[in-house]
Amino acid sequence: MTIAIVDYGRGNLHSVSKAVERLGYEAVVTSDEQEIRSAAGVILPGVGAFGDAIEQLRKSGLDKVMKDVAASGQPLLGVCLGMQLLFSRGEEYGEHEGLDILPGTVVRFAANSGLKVPHMGWNRLHFSQGDHPLFRGLEEGHVYFVHSYHAQTESASDLLSVTDYGGPVTAIVGRGTVYGMQFHPEKSGELGIALLGNFLAMTHDKA
Repeated sequence: MTIAIVDYGRGNLHSVSKAVERLGYEAVVTSDEQEIRSAAGVILPGVGAFGDAIEQLRKSGLDKVMKDVAASGQPLLGVCLGMQLLFSRGEEYGEHEGLDILPGTVVRFAANSGLKVPHMGWNRLHFSQGDHPLFRGLEEGHVYFVHSYHAQTESASDLLSVTDYGGPVTAIVGRGTVYGMQFHPEKSGELGIALLGNFLAMTHDKA
């Protein structure tokens, strides 16, 4: 079972691919359209700024590939910035159009909130939809966050899990076979790896 990890110059590719392999799946880091489309599942990683990342996706033509993957029912997981790119727009250093796979906007934590920005550290997940297959066999626990921007979903049904940082903050989203995790699951201990494992199990179910 091959999992395509999308290489568009803006991702922490090595750690994600190693985690996938530890879970018993073949990982291929690739920017090749055919490899992505033929994979059992696709992971869109990301670090850095929203605008730069979406520009790189568009320059490479991978923005269209991601939209096609989502529309086809092929399992897709966005990680950290990769999750944010799934949304309609982002407000990091100006307003930018996202992939618009999930309706919503990625906004900065309020400067006058008294919160430290970036939000960095271990925070507890609260499952909004505890019976979702992504959480099969799991209990709520802590994962590791590093981010200055967070997603505001337009549809409550897309919100699978939140964490608390001055109020509810989007942690995991999902619609159909499209998922996103604001944290890095591969750096989030046993719970993070288990969540990644449950996503990968879904790719097997779809294959």
